[in-house]
Amino acid sequence: MTADQFRLCGKVDERWPKALQALWWDAQRDWEQAHEAAQAGNDTSYAWVHAYLHRKQGDDGNAGYWYRRAGKPVFIGASDAEWRQMVEELLRSLKS
Repeated sequence: MTADQFRLCGKVDERWPKALQALWWDAQRDWEQAHEAAQAGNDTSYAWVHAYLHRKQGDDGNAGYWYRRAGKPVFIGASDAEWRQMVEELLRSLKS
Protein backbone atom coordinates (compact mmCIF):
# COMPACT_ATOMS: atom_id res chain seq x y z
CA MET A 1 0.00 0.00 0.00
CA THR A 2 1.28 3.48 -0.83
CA ALA A 3 0.88 6.59 1.31
CA ASP A 4 -1.69 7.90 -1.19
CA GLN A 5 -3.68 4.66 -1.02
CA PHE A 6 -3.46 4.78 2.76
CA ARG A 7 -4.77 8.36 2.82
CA LEU A 8 -7.76 7.33 0.70
CA CYS A 9 -8.73 4.23 2.71
CA GLY A 10 -12.40 4.46 3.56
CA LYS A 11 -11.95 3.44 7.18
CA VAL A 12 -9.29 2.75 9.74
CA ASP A 13 -8.08 -0.84 9.88
CA GLU A 14 -8.05 -2.01 13.50
CA ARG A 15 -5.15 -4.35 12.65
CA TRP A 16 -2.88 -1.37 11.99
CA PRO A 17 -0.67 -0.26 14.87
CA LYS A 18 -2.21 2.67 16.75
CA ALA A 19 0.59 4.97 15.51
CA LEU A 20 -0.50 4.26 11.93
CA GLN A 21 -4.16 4.62 12.91
CA ALA A 22 -3.29 8.03 14.34
CA LEU A 23 -1.92 9.11 10.97
CA TRP A 24 -5.05 7.86 9.23
CA TRP A 25 -7.21 9.90 11.62
CA ASP A 26 -4.99 12.91 10.99
CA ALA A 27 -5.57 12.50 7.24
CA GLN A 28 -9.30 12.57 7.99
CA ARG A 29 -8.76 15.88 9.83
CA ASP A 30 -9.70 14.44 13.20
CA TRP A 31 -6.89 15.70 15.43
CA GLU A 32 -8.52 14.52 18.66
CA GLN A 33 -8.90 10.93 17.46
CA ALA A 34 -5.37 11.02 16.02
CA HIS A 35 -3.96 12.30 19.30
CA GLU A 36 -5.82 9.65 21.28
CA ALA A 37 -4.38 6.89 19.08
CA ALA A 38 -0.87 8.39 19.31
CA GLN A 39 -1.08 8.24 23.10
CA ALA A 40 -1.95 4.52 23.03
CA GLY A 41 1.64 3.30 22.94
CA ASN A 42 5.02 4.15 24.33
CA ASP A 43 7.57 3.20 21.69
CA THR A 44 9.42 5.60 19.42
CA SER A 45 6.90 5.40 16.56
CA TYR A 46 4.14 6.64 18.86
CA ALA A 47 6.38 9.41 20.16
CA TRP A 48 7.20 10.46 16.58
CA VAL A 49 3.54 10.63 15.58
CA HIS A 50 2.77 12.47 18.82
CA ALA A 51 5.53 15.00 17.99
CA TYR A 52 4.15 15.51 14.48
CA LEU A 53 0.65 16.12 15.78
CA HIS A 54 1.82 18.75 18.26
CA ARG A 55 4.05 20.42 15.64
CA LYS A 56 1.10 20.56 13.27
CA GLN A 57 -1.00 22.03 16.08
CA GLY A 58 1.62 24.76 16.60
CA ASP A 59 2.71 23.52 20.03
CA ASP A 60 6.45 23.54 19.29
CA GLY A 61 7.56 23.07 22.90
CA ASN A 62 5.49 19.93 23.36
CA ALA A 63 6.47 18.71 19.89
CA GLY A 64 10.15 19.11 20.79
CA TYR A 65 9.69 16.94 23.86
CA TRP A 66 8.10 14.18 21.77
CA TYR A 67 10.75 14.41 19.02
CA ARG A 68 13.39 13.87 21.72
CA ARG A 69 11.45 10.88 23.06
CA ALA A 70 11.27 9.50 19.51
CA GLY A 71 14.99 10.04 18.94
CA LYS A 72 14.17 12.13 15.87
CA PRO A 73 15.24 15.63 14.89
CA VAL A 74 12.52 18.26 14.75
CA PHE A 75 11.17 18.04 11.21
CA ILE A 76 11.83 21.07 9.03
CA GLY A 77 9.35 21.34 6.19
CA ALA A 78 5.70 20.92 5.37
CA SER A 79 3.63 18.76 7.69
CA ASP A 80 2.35 16.80 4.68
CA ALA A 81 5.92 15.77 3.82
CA GLU A 82 6.48 14.55 7.37
CA TRP A 83 3.14 12.72 7.34
CA ARG A 84 4.10 10.94 4.12
CA GLN A 85 7.53 9.99 5.50
CA MET A 86 6.00 8.53 8.66
CA VAL A 87 3.28 6.61 6.81
CA GLU A 88 5.79 5.12 4.37
CA GLU A 89 8.11 4.06 7.20
CA LEU A 90 5.30 2.56 9.29
CA LEU A 91 3.82 0.74 6.29
CA ARG A 92 7.26 -0.73 5.50
CA SER A 93 7.55 -1.96 9.08
CA LEU A 94 4.28 -3.88 8.66
CA LYS A 95 5.84 -5.89 5.84
CA SER A 96 8.86 -6.96 7.87
